[in-house]
Amino acid sequence: MGSSLGGRETIEEVSSWDRHGPGVLGLPSGRLVRGRGLHRGETEGASPQFGLYLLGKAPPPVAWESRWVRWPDWWLPVDRYDARTALLQLWERAASQRVEVACGAGQGRSGTALACLAIIDGVSATDAVAYVRRHYHPRAVETPWQRRYVERFGA
Repeated sequence: MGSSLGGRETIEEVSSWDRHGPGVLGLPSGRLVRGRGLHRGETEGASPQFGLYLLGKAPPPVAWESRWVRWPDWWLPVDRYDARTALLQLWERAASQRVEVACGAGQGRSGTALACLAIIDGVSATDAVAYVRRHYHPRAVETPWQRRYVERFGA
């Protein structure tokens, strides 16, 4: 992490999550993305600078820049092109900002999105679900169709 200058945080500190913080997934490139469940409320610590919210209805307002992808619980995104575009945007922002992806519980949709981010970052489509389960949550990517979505995301 960067150092403090005159009591102010450096850009590196402002832009990065604590690698060992709750829900933080480290991608092979070093990018960090926080996954979380909105039903659990706010987490302690720094706020994201950008959030991607995967819900069947519009998310509650947040104090940071955000994007919503319509994605019903247990299912897949309503508009897969929009979801892919949003995930690419999130991955790009993760290079220099604190970003998060969130759904209701933080496992199915968020896990699926994190697995897709892992593919964007270079993890093979066949290994992406295992990667996210190992480094984020053991029950990430909850349904067979979410798993197929991840496998096909890399195609």
